Amino acid sequence: MTKWFEEAKYGLFIHFGLYSMLAGEYKGRKTDRIAEWIMNNFAIPAEEYEVLMKDFNPEKFLPMEIARKCTEWGMKYIVLTSKHHEGFANFNSACSPYNSVNACGRDLVGELKEACRAYGLKFGLYYSQAQDWHDPDGAMKCRPADKIDYQAYLDRKCMPQLREIMEQYNPDLIWFDTPMDTTPEQSEKMVQLVRSYNPDVVISGRIGNGLGDYMTTGDNFIPRLPYDGLWEVPATINDTWGYNRYDKNWKDPYDIIKLLVKINARGGNYLLNVGPMGDGSIPEESIAVLDTVGKYVTANAEAIYGTQNTGIYPYELDFAEFTCKPQKLFVHVFKPKIRFELLNIANRFTNAYLVETGEKLDFRVGYTCEGHDFVEIEIPERLRDKAYYAVCLEYPEERPIYSDLKL
Repeated sequence: MTKWFEEAKYGLFIHFGLYSMLAGEYKGRKTDRIAEWIMNNFAIPAEEYEVLMKDFNPEKFLPMEIARKCTEWGMKYIVLTSKHHEGFANFNSACSPYNSVNACGRDLVGELKEACRAYGLKFGLYYSQAQDWHDPDGAMKCRPADKIDYQAYLDRKCMPQLREIMEQYNPDLIWFDTPMDTTPEQSEKMVQLVRSYNPDVVISGRIGNGLGDYMTTGDNFIPRLPYDGLWEVPATINDTWGYNRYDKNWKDPYDIIKLLVKINARGGNYLLNVGPMGDGSIPEESIAVLDTVGKYVTANAEAIYGTQNTGIYPYELDFAEFTCKPQKLFVHVFKPKIRFELLNIANRFTNAYLVETGEKLDFRVGYTCEGHDFVEIEIPERLRDKAYYAVCLEYPEERPIYSDLKL
């Protein structure tokens, strides 16, 4: 049931809600924290915050266009916030009138599901199972746990909405978040509920209590070493998840390419977020970044999708990262090179080629003066000023064989 997730390697996260309308500011006060937490961080009363619902009009939230761009960007799955911590649902919810259908007449979750199916993308839904700042019994960072009836909230809203999500949309993935004080028994009931509708649904690690199908790292945190098993890094293009008009700290697309390859090399997936503006449009800066990253990903698809944990290579390389598949080592080259040499790889290399075109490359193998294995790849003259490409080295062995450093 998790094979598609294991092979996908790159997905799109979308944080969209009433907080998108505020864009990081409320009554002249700017937040210096992530924008989607503005209700919590500014302690905005629920009855005051919910007034935003009257002006919610995401006329430029265009699911078919989002899905089309997602395929251009080389992403294999989309995860949309069906309900974030603010409690507002982007779908038709019978158990709570606080939803997009009542606000603007649109079922954003349903529309995006159809778009994902049309473009062959896996469809995931984020659902904040514990935190709900609109519900008086939902968990909240600044609300003492002993002052709420958390089980009543679960029975009244969380569990019914999970049923609605599974019955109406049957997503491929449920991205739970912030379990807070949820007990193992409560988490297990959520798992049992969603699996009763779809035994193959993939469940994120943030369901809590060790019950997820894969590990979700800390936001924007990458494991230092390769990590066995399924895992994913949720990350932002700038410094926030929900749209903030004041956050202009956009990541360089080439840095994102390096991060994607590094995450893939260590065995994980990269779930990269966009925060649409209040009208539903994706910021132009996000599109520009993802367009550039997408060109690399689609050109070097063989070296991205379905790749595996590469293990621990004994040297730090400033010009490259590895990904691998059985009998193939992919070298992602990030600096112009006339040739490059890799030491302490003891495979019996049989072929080398440029991933983007399939062009064969000259190579030689041997031993250094110090007695280390090496393979040297010659770069064609016309490519010697080029950076950001991938080379494939083929060998009969199943995996890369790294030899130990020697005195």
